[in-house]
Formats: sequence, C-alpha cells, structure tokens
Amino acid sequence: MNKLVYHLVAFLVVAIWGTTFIYTKLLLMAGLTAAQIFTLRFIIAYVLLLAYALRRRSFRWFAASWRDELLMAALGLSGGTLYFLTENTSMVYTTTTNTSLIVCLSPLFATGLISLFYRSQRLRGIQIVGTLMAALGVVVVVLNGHFVLHLSPLGDALALGACLCWAFYSLLMIPASQHYRTLFITRKVFFYGLVFMVPYFLMRPEETWIFTPRVFHVFTLQMVLNLLFLGCIASMLCFIAWNWSLKKLGAVVATNYVYFNPVTTVLFAWLMLSERITLYFLVGTMLILTGMFFSNKR
Repeated sequence: MNKLVYHLVAFLVVAIWGTTFIYTKLLLMAGLTAAQIFTLRFIIAYVLLLAYALRRRSFRWFAASWRDELLMAALGLSGGTLYFLTENTSMVYTTTTNTSLIVCLSPLFATGLISLFYRSQRLRGIQIVGTLMAALGVVVVVLNGHFVLHLSPLGDALALGACLCWAFYSLLMIPASQHYRTLFITRKVFFYGLVFMVPYFLMRPEETWIFTPRVFHVFTLQMVLNLLFLGCIASMLCFIAWNWSLKKLGAVVATNYVYFNPVTTVLFAWLMLSERITLYFLVGTMLILTGMFFSNKR
C-alpha cells in the first residue's frame, strides 16, 4: 500500500507539472520573461516554505557541513535556475513540440547518468525495454502524427540543456535525500535557485523592473492567479512531493514518471481547451503505460 502511495504521488506531481506549460505560456504572452516567471514563482514558494519551517523545532539554516551546503547549492542550480531558464527560454526560439519532446525524454539521460555512479540503480533486461518503450510513447504523443520536426539549433540546444539539468538534479538528490529531510532540501533548492539568479539580473538589468512599484500596474488578476498556482502548487507543494517520491522510490523509478508529462498536458488541453484526442495520443499513452509497467519490474 505504501508503494502505491509513492507511485500515486509521483504521478500526480507530473500531472500538475504537465499543466504548467499553459500557465507559463500565458505569462510569457503577457510580457513577462522566462527569468521573471521563474524568480517570482520561486520567491512565492520559498517565502511560504520558510514561514512554515520557522515554526518547526527541527529548523536549521545550514547543512551539517560545507560540502553538504555545496550539494544543496548544486541542487538549486541544476533543478532550479538552469533548468527553468533553459526550458522556458527554449520556447522562445523553438516550437512547443521540440521543447516538450526533448525535455520529456530526461528520464533516459537521468537513467544513464545515475547508472554510471550507482550500480544498484542500473536497469536490466525487461526494465531497459520498458523505459525505451515509454520513451517511444512520448515521441508518438508529442508528434501526434506529424513526423516533421522544425529544427532550431539554439532553441533545441536550450531544451537539451534543461533535460541534462534535470538528469543531474536527479543524480544529486540521491546523496542529499540520504542525510536530510525533504522539507530542508526543498527549501534549499528554492533559496539557491534564487541566489543564482542574481548574476543573471546583474547582466540583464532591464528585466529587474518586476521589483519596482510599477509592477503592480502590469499584473492583472489572471496573471496573479497564474503566478500563485505556479508558486504555491507547481513549485512549493510539487517540489516537496517530488523530492519525497525520489527518496522513497529511488531516482530512476521516480524520474520515469516524467514520461507522463505530455500525456497530462494533452488531457488538460482536452478538458480546458476542447482540443481533440487523437489515435496517436491513445497509442502513445498505451506505450508509456506498458513501458512504465516493465521498467518498474525487478
């Protein structure tokens, strides 16, 4: 029963993350940049999580050693700053299809990277077949019968960068989760994710207008609600739940749930935007489900 709960939590997190593209796209269209969206959602998440953590008796500001603190910084850089900047910026230079396809294949990279460092996490036999089948399902769902990709070197390279950042984040979570609580790790990810944005804003001072009083004249109620969803739900709650799932299921098994990301995106678009469900979506979803079943077998 406990295992089922862990898998369900991982699936729900990915399902929520699958809807964030729509909210992010709306904010980009409203005039915010990728860096501004990331910074605002992480500020919301960090402030809320810090307020909750300060009430706990086990609260601590820093890790037990400077090496562990560097590990937390690396988590914030890979899973926070670099991942969101590369993913959101890639949408400006390449198609949504390319970004979704490349980023959602991150479990392949994560599995390969983790296998290099942890023999116990390596996939074998039917598990390898399963993860490749799930990856094929992602390709079928994302392309949706249109097997023509419009290559954009810069945009596609940024999407690949996001994919690799998530793979490194999954790798670094293994030693972190062995020694620290999920809430502490997640709070550190938000903190260092914001810290590493400082050099970016120093190089791009024109984007710092979100910290001036005139920002209140720009945001509409819809934009505020979108940011609150991204900050409170998609960032704070989902990062806590995801890091907890990584700890309970293992990095490889949990990361494989990213394959469901495009499925939930399409379902959300069908429910909210009345987009059509195609045969390719059904076939791709079956491949992902079957692949996930095999990849979790021992």
